[in-house]
Amino acid sequence: MTYQTKQKEMLLEYLKASEGNHLTAADVCEYFKSQGLPIGQSTVYRRLESLVSEGIIKKYTIDNQASACFEYVGEHSHHEGCCYHLKCEKCGKLFHLHCEEIEALEDHIGKEHEFSIDPVRTVFYGTCKDCNKGGCHD
Repeated sequence: MTYQTKQKEMLLEYLKASEGNHLTAADVCEYFKSQGLPIGQSTVYRRLESLVSEGIIKKYTIDNQASACFEYVGEHSHHEGCCYHLKCEKCGKLFHLHCEEIEALEDHIGKEHEFSIDPVRTVFYGTCKDCNKGGCHD
């Protein structure tokens, strides 16, 4: 097994273990560094983009100020269809929002205002429950 294949397997294992979380390339690098397995940031980016192309992870670019986030979705995405996002302005975490109320609003806007919303790029900014309780550390 080549070193690069081993790196890809380790990356995939880490992403699987982090399923449901949004990770930046910097998060991935920091994790491997903390495990004593430093992997170069350019290598991490290449591997992540490769996994995006394979459909194993999804890439989210919310705005021009924040780094792209990646999320493991495996063979069957649990985000098919609508997927809105919540972004905490204190800690920067990104959360998926699946809510029938928001989907009803999207339907209303489409029918009554003839405007189509892109749910993947729709972000609600605010403060997450951990930061509201004072538990987040930037």
